[in-house]
Parts: sequence; structure tokens; C-alpha cells
Amino acid sequence: MDDENPPGLPDLLREGLKVVFVGINPSIFSASQGHYFARKTNRFWPAFSRSVLSLAAREAIGASSLGPTHDRALLDHGFGFTDMVARPTARASELNVTEFAAGAPLLIEKLERYRPGVACFHGMTAYRIFHRMLGVDSEAVLGAQPLRIAGARLFVVPNPSPANAHSSPADQTLWYDRLWAFVMEGAER
Repeated sequence: MDDENPPGLPDLLREGLKVVFVGINPSIFSASQGHYFARKTNRFWPAFSRSVLSLAAREAIGASSLGPTHDRALLDHGFGFTDMVARPTARASELNVTEFAAGAPLLIEKLERYRPGVACFHGMTAYRIFHRMLGVDSEAVLGAQPLRIAGARLFVVPNPSPANAHSSPADQTLWYDRLWAFVMEGAER
């Protein structure tokens, strides 16, 4: 571990989760705060809070909007968090391929152990690398993926980082609404 960087964030996982959000890696700021998506400019919490995906959790918690301090409480409402790579960095581009290569089997182990309904990757960067490391011969795209890991269906949403100029906050909310529909579709089976 780099002496200047805090340790990574703890996985927030348990059996029976509807959705596990899979990030690339924690930012140094989030790791120092001890919460997922802690930077105010990150679009995860505002978009998730506006989405129907979080409605039952918001009502149960009694909050009109959710924020980083709710990450642990969301375990009780079917949502967990983990990262492909545990090492915090200022930018994901600081990670190297060997870190992703080491992170992919660990992620598979977590999915096999906790068996969530859906593993939702935040962004194509981590998912494309994961996809390639699994040897999948299909195009990685946003949305529902054709494979499962230990029964977990896979879904990819745009990265909520403000550095992702390709997705607006409104777009991000729509992707969480699509994820909710995907979760509900699986619940009906």
C-alpha cells in the first residue's frame, strides 16, 4: 500500500442482496471518508436517490435523498457495494492491468459467496476488463449482460463519476430506473 493513501473501503456485502454495486476502485477521498461515492460531485447518490430503484429504501430509512453515510444502512434494504480493485487512487487511470487481473477472481469469489440477484458494474472500464478476463466472446455494452456469475445476473450502468462527460445526471437516473426494471424482471422468475 502507498504510505500516502488510506486503505481501501471495506466491502459492504451479505447474502440475499438484490443488487451489489461494483465500482472500479475507491477514490482517495472516499477511502479517507470511509464511505462509497463520498465526493459531493459524484452523481451516484443524487441519481440513485431520484431513481425508483431506491424508493423502498428511502421510505424505510425515512430520507428523501440518500448520501454516502447511508451506504452501510442500505445492506438492510438489499444493496451492497464492492470494487474491482481495492487500492484507492485519485483517478482510475492510475491502476494497472495486473491489479484488475488480481481483482477479477476476487470479485468472482465474492459473487459466489454472497450470491446477489444482480451485480451492477459502474462503468464500462471495469466491466470490459472483467468481461475479457472471463474470456467472453461478445461485445460489452451498457445494460443487461448475457452471462451470470454464481446465479448473479450482470448489468452495467454509466460510471457516475463527474469525469464521465458522456452521461448526464438525468441519464444516470434513467439507468438506475432500468436497473430497477431488470431487478424486478428477475424477481418475477
